[in-house]
Amino acid sequence: MTGEQVASGDHTVDVVGVGNAIVDVLASVEDAFIDEHGLTKGAMTLIDADRADFLHGVMPSGVEASGGSAANTVVGVAAFGGRAAYIGKVGDDELGEVFRNDLRAVGVGFDVPGASATDGHATARCLIQVTADAQRTMNTYLGVSAHLGTDSIDVDLVASASHLYCEGYLWDREEAKEAIRYAMDISRAAGRTVSLTLSDGFCVDRHRDEWLELMADKVDVLFGNASELCSLYGVDTLEAAAAAVSEQVELAFVTMGPRGSIVVAGNDRVHVEADELDAVVDTTGAGDLYASGVLFGLSRGASLDHAARLGSIAAAEIISHMGARPEADLVEVARTLLR
Repeated sequence: MTGEQVASGDHTVDVVGVGNAIVDVLASVEDAFIDEHGLTKGAMTLIDADRADFLHGVMPSGVEASGGSAANTVVGVAAFGGRAAYIGKVGDDELGEVFRNDLRAVGVGFDVPGASATDGHATARCLIQVTADAQRTMNTYLGVSAHLGTDSIDVDLVASASHLYCEGYLWDREEAKEAIRYAMDISRAAGRTVSLTLSDGFCVDRHRDEWLELMADKVDVLFGNASELCSLYGVDTLEAAAAAVSEQVELAFVTMGPRGSIVVAGNDRVHVEADELDAVVDTTGAGDLYASGVLFGLSRGASLDHAARLGSIAAAEIISHMGARPEADLVEVARTLLR
């Protein structure tokens, strides 16, 4: 991989994602709902099964779809016309079937051994409350998804993928950490590219030291927003964070909300403007879909600015409506931009 361009190479899958296999339940609520139930607006909070059952019961009816950060990203890759696959763990239950069917219906491969669990843990769900200001408040029951282990990592699949994309949200249990490291080692041994997403500021706070160590020898590409990157390195400015990350990874794609994104490639900085929108409806999945555009572009040999542009387009599309599944024709977008 070079700082200017990533060749497509000889691979059978463009992107394989590893993450928490979660069914998203999205509903629009008033701010009063957030206050009444003691929720932390705009944040992701981990909850237990009882709390999940309660919140699910009191939420208004909404949209139910397969989700999870890395799953959203690989669905986005498929929406661009890319070849995508997913590694995650679901339960042998109704929501697990929803997850499997949703991914397969949009062309994402999900046939990893051990994907179903019968040990009593239910399929994970993320209860997402979307307020009028388009902020999403996430309450996540991880269920069986957090128990992903090395036995669920398909060696041949990972080795065949141009890009391995690992979700920071999964980095909590030791067995999941071992699985991610194992997948990264397989990918690097096959000469592929390994990506990590920081996922959330709370994840950075919990895992800072481990992630800095991980990035030193296992990660090629880092995704995160400006706040997460600054927190990772304990600095106050994006310039300082960019200088620090450039010493550890080949590429970093840093989102800045309405100010667009910056690609850090060694001493180079590539700024890409955000797409203009008439209205922001729901910010769920914005970072996930940004990563999908970038990864699809890189897997097809796009320049860094074109890859980041694809990411910006996908992010803008996803926040223009409810849910984290693209509704526009991203294949035509990619064809036009990469022509």
